Amino acid sequence: MSTTDQWKQEGTKINNYEKILARVEKPARYTGGELNAVIKPWTNVRLRVVLAFPDLYEIGFSHLGLRLLYQRINDDPAYLAERVYAPAPDMERELRAAQLPLFSLETRHPLDRFDVVGFTLQYELSYTNILNMLNLAGIPLKREERGEAHPLIIGGGPGSYNPEPLAAFFDLFFLGEGEEAILEILAIIADGKEKGKSRQEIKEALLKVEGVYLPEYYTVAYGEEGKIAAVHPTPPAPPVVRKRVLADFSTAYLPDKDLVPWLEPVHDRAMVELFRGCTRGCRFCQAGMIYRPVRERSTAVLMEYLKKIIAQTGYEEVSLTSLSSADYSKIQELLSSLTDCFSAQKVKFSLPSLRIDSFSPELAACFQSGRKGGLTFAPEAGTERLRRVINKNLTDEEILATTREAFAAGWQRLKLYFMIGLPTETERDLEGIVTLAREILSIGRHLHGPKAGRVQVTVSVSTFVPKPHTPFQWRPQISLAETERRQNFLKERLVGRGLQFSWHDPSLSQLEGVLSRGDRRLGQTLVKAWELGCTFDSWPDRFRWDLWQEAFAATGLKVEEYTRARAYDEILPWDHLSAGLKKSYLHKEDQWAEEGRITPDCRPRQNCSTCGVCSTLNVRPQLAGGEKD
Repeated sequence: MSTTDQWKQEGTKINNYEKILARVEKPARYTGGELNAVIKPWTNVRLRVVLAFPDLYEIGFSHLGLRLLYQRINDDPAYLAERVYAPAPDMERELRAAQLPLFSLETRHPLDRFDVVGFTLQYELSYTNILNMLNLAGIPLKREERGEAHPLIIGGGPGSYNPEPLAAFFDLFFLGEGEEAILEILAIIADGKEKGKSRQEIKEALLKVEGVYLPEYYTVAYGEEGKIAAVHPTPPAPPVVRKRVLADFSTAYLPDKDLVPWLEPVHDRAMVELFRGCTRGCRFCQAGMIYRPVRERSTAVLMEYLKKIIAQTGYEEVSLTSLSSADYSKIQELLSSLTDCFSAQKVKFSLPSLRIDSFSPELAACFQSGRKGGLTFAPEAGTERLRRVINKNLTDEEILATTREAFAAGWQRLKLYFMIGLPTETERDLEGIVTLAREILSIGRHLHGPKAGRVQVTVSVSTFVPKPHTPFQWRPQISLAETERRQNFLKERLVGRGLQFSWHDPSLSQLEGVLSRGDRRLGQTLVKAWELGCTFDSWPDRFRWDLWQEAFAATGLKVEEYTRARAYDEILPWDHLSAGLKKSYLHKEDQWAEEGRITPDCRPRQNCSTCGVCSTLNVRPQLAGGEKD
């Protein structure tokens, strides 16, 4: 086919896409053309990448990591990056009816025309969407069914720290921070293609990139009761794949511009990371473990970047993101500089959340404008005893004092996040949630006097899900029936004027628990669930637990196989994947949890918890201004 004929055919497809866009609810999800979007001629680059987010546009657009990689790749003239998000059910129906493949936003090329499809693995309950997107693109689901003409399928994000349920569908996963590594990966693929190498030869060359995991090079043997007996790497694959980290985050890549959508996303604002990592050591928190160590950007770097990005986008709100943004060592200095620089432009700055032990009315006021809205705090557990178990070192009095300060400063609505099902939790701990919420409500009513009727305390409860690479990775997850019992305990008691109670669907938490600690056998269950119609599993109105139960039964697997406790000497599905943490450290932390012992914040050097990250990965903590802890 000549180039002219090819482009005529492409033009026909584009016209067909235009027809179906007129029939869907929100066509702006699929049209692209946002401010600062990048469109490159296909013939002028060495390699073509489509970055895929397995959820709706409004969710995926708000993901900072995808936007960062999009600009990073496009800044290099050798490559192009386009985007695709999971189509809503109405768009999927139109695509299938018209027999049109899923396409990229920027140029509407079908996904199978790209050299690389890179999925963000942000949340386990999006995994069936990945299968659906591959199928809509006409790309075979199983890696072994793809040929030389198909794109390489790559996964990155927190799900890469245990991607085993997806192992059959991906060519490779990347563990760690990808701003530098992505260009190394693309260069190897481009070189291989230009030299006529097979996809297998290209993949073997990728093994030399730190953080790259190719599941086909690891054979998993199973023993009794489905437990893993051994994981055998095939040379030249390493026995353990370690995550990639940026040693100097302050000089890490930041784009000169950012995307601005036509359709309002979940978080419609500019975003910048103050730092990566966390030193708090909460034992349930996977992010706090896998993103270690703490590395802060300098205030000068942040200010320079924000000047550029606000000028390029016109955003009037900026989110200062990190796992615990108020822990930024120069937060007050930064806020002062931001006020001096941007107050005339009326740019607002926000933090994703404020820790109870870092809250002050003055700090919170910096992120409020005009009438005070609500504040969100996360005590996590209802008693001091259980907070010591999870290493959330907060006393009841500290929590009450903080909420007292918030109410006294004018806030009327507080939201409190808790988890149920934490290790060693008893009914007394559940009662503690109720007692704490009622005491906080009483404080608010007392301080607001005549306006006491406006005071509102919302208690939001999720179910604890044990995660890989945390001290609780060996712990059991409470059953569906037990989750419902504990939720009902709280529902009966958190009633009355000024109190609101919200909870997560317990079956959603069960599935999350299965997939988060799952092994390769779950791949067949994922396929079966997708075939039965499961997509958008994280959306309560779309979730079908009955279909998932049918999928488990059809594939001979049980939920209890994955939510059970693990022995310390059991081989875990992710043991050959390392976040840099010593297993002995995680083991010790789990034992200390049982004893209610606190591990101090390791930001001061003398409090080093010997987790192993710094020595294993040859990286050190870094504070703002370049000084290292």
